[in-house]
Amino acid sequence: MVISLEDIPLRSTNLLSLLDADGVVQYQSPSVERLLGFDHDELVGVSCTEVFHPEDRERVYDAFENVVSTEEYVVEATEYRHLTGDGTYLWVESVTSSQPTSGGYYVINTRDISIKKQQREELEHANERLREFADIVSHDLRNPLSVMSGRLKRAREECDSDALDGMVDPLDRMTRMIDRLRTLTKQQHRAAQFAPLAIAPRAEAAWSTTETGDSELRVRLDPAVEYEADIALLDHVFENLFRNAVVHNPKPVTVTVGPLADRSGFYIADDGTGIPADAVDTVLEYGYSTASEGTGVGLTIVADFVDAHGWELSITDTEDGGARFEIVTE
Repeated sequence: MVISLEDIPLRSTNLLSLLDADGVVQYQSPSVERLLGFDHDELVGVSCTEVFHPEDRERVYDAFENVVSTEEYVVEATEYRHLTGDGTYLWVESVTSSQPTSGGYYVINTRDISIKKQQREELEHANERLREFADIVSHDLRNPLSVMSGRLKRAREECDSDALDGMVDPLDRMTRMIDRLRTLTKQQHRAAQFAPLAIAPRAEAAWSTTETGDSELRVRLDPAVEYEADIALLDHVFENLFRNAVVHNPKPVTVTVGPLADRSGFYIADDGTGIPADAVDTVLEYGYSTASEGTGVGLTIVADFVDAHGWELSITDTEDGGARFEIVTE
């Protein structure tokens, strides 16, 4: 079949296809070879449903029919698994316009979302991991903790004892841990929303909402530098790293946020005492903390949320011996 140049829009994303009203492929751009591994014209004349994953087939075709049958102008975006040339399936997003071309074909713009899909799955895993842990400490510990706190209060009223007084801080720390986890899990029930975000302003905003005392923040990132990120998760990463720097150092510290020298990404570093060499491998574990007022979940949350973005987190020392957290975004 001959396709007129007038039938092909000048603007497309990744793979451009033209389908007739029955969903049969009439044209595909050469990028089909790069994106899906098929020869340029290999899928021409094939019904689009034949290349959808069986579990997605009915849902995606129904969405296509709804678009082409409407009399109003609409644009529909659908995520699904598309067959590739090697027999596997790739997660893609196709955008369909209800306005046909002059030749009566419907324009489909398709892009690869496999990385974003993986990020979403990692985020869901991180959230589920956090929710499970929060449920454990909330349901299994809150009631006995309340009983212990009540009995401790009565005991201190009846007896003047340093041993009893020493139990107050540990019980308060457990209460803070439960409250912190409950707050975070409630906030993360929503779906992640990735968008280009300027890192420098987010760091400054997170610092302003964190209890940092006399410590100081220095941002050495270009304000225009952006990365695909979820704003709530990114804010939590900064807030927890800032809080970690302040809580784990006896004196006010200077915290610096700057660019990585040789890779895409940024670092958060302080000029404090650093992380003990024998603790570097354990600081990301649930419940680990060297500060009496710490909950032991902050850095674990940071690791989970960084991983949810598809980024990499590493821990090292600054030249002055402070702690340095590097986040590679590529």
